[in-house]
Amino acid sequence: MKDPQQPDPSETKRPLVWGRFSSLVFVVALAGLVADQASKLWLLFGYGLGVNGPIQILPFLEFVLVWNRGVSYGLFQQDSLAGQWILAGLTVAITIGMWIWSARCQSKLVAFALALVIGGAIGNGIDRITYGAVVDFVHFHVGDFSWYVFNLADVWIVAGVAGLLYDSFRNGPNSAAK
Repeated sequence: MKDPQQPDPSETKRPLVWGRFSSLVFVVALAGLVADQASKLWLLFGYGLGVNGPIQILPFLEFVLVWNRGVSYGLFQQDSLAGQWILAGLTVAITIGMWIWSARCQSKLVAFALALVIGGAIGNGIDRITYGAVVDFVHFHVGDFSWYVFNLADVWIVAGVAGLLYDSFRNGPNSAAK
């Protein structure tokens, strides 16, 4: 019988780098990263989106090339080299923090959600280091309404954040941190 005075060993010794769901996180993040980078490389160099112009997919959806030098929704635009490297450095730091969180998490949903965010963050980080800006290309529009232009990495990040929010509401306010 467990002594109530003694802490559970699984609660006191949490992994820092590789945990229970780290294989899942690695595979999902890698798959998201590959899909993101493959779509960007094909549109930039296979199709030549910058040269050939937009691709109309549906009446409300097109692929159009936008270079995002900021963060989400084009906030904090950085035209200087120092600003671009600061954003790249923040991406690396946040990604490492999320990996450590994923190594310590006890929920498959949280691990999967973190994997999506990690894969998306790395995908956009690669763009920032390679091109000095993030390659955005998916554009939804209906009439005069135009949604911001985004990429697959952004989709993974939003889906991951939605998963973390769902988990936090489903299991209580601090469940995602466990």
